[in-house]
Amino acid sequence: MNKKYKRILLKLSGESLMGTSKFGITPEMLTHYAMQIKNIVDNGVQVAVVIGGGNIFRGLQADRSGIERVQGDYMGMLATVINGLALQSSLEKVGIYTRLMSAIAMDKVAEPYIRRRAIRHLQKGRVVIFVAGTGNPFFTTDSAAALRANEINADVILKGTRVDGVYTADPEKDPNATKYDNISFDEVIREGLNIMDMTAFTMCQENKMPIIVFDINEPKNLHRIVQGESVGTLVM
Repeated sequence: MNKKYKRILLKLSGESLMGTSKFGITPEMLTHYAMQIKNIVDNGVQVAVVIGGGNIFRGLQADRSGIERVQGDYMGMLATVINGLALQSSLEKVGIYTRLMSAIAMDKVAEPYIRRRAIRHLQKGRVVIFVAGTGNPFFTTDSAAALRANEINADVILKGTRVDGVYTADPEKDPNATKYDNISFDEVIREGLNIMDMTAFTMCQENKMPIIVFDINEPKNLHRIVQGESVGTLVM
């Protein structure tokens, strides 16, 4: 396979693991993502993953629960560890070697995040799953994805969503919304488009880290992207 991208960071939301459920993790979605990742790993692509925890708990839910924001953010980080363990198990079932690396020390279930070790794992063909966000409250998993992608010198961040790219408006609400094939960082800011939180987005802009927003639910999209096909929306 001709590869345009040799090392990618795949950003998945926690909600993507819910499938048609309203909460938690569905085995079908885990298998779906595991097979997509296996396909590109088998073709020599180095894959890192950052996964959210919104299917279990969001730090921003804390206010409504009467939980302090900082405490809520840590609860959200722990939710990403649960999702990371689930994805790790699914990947290993299909024969992919993995490493779970946590920004919060929990040596019984994950390695501590060490940049050089993470890069070495990738070079050996292991899928590295980064969990617990940045290890700090007030930062989203988008920020963790941007940070880790830059630290490991990824070629691109692939943000898997349920829509097939970036639109002028929410396509699920506005039937007249049109899709961008390519858009610059400056245009995204000027148009007020919501791709990532501003901390994450600014980090990508400053470090010239391209972002591709695409429909992760389409089984062949990940394979097509690493081959260099135009899928979703490229932000650069």
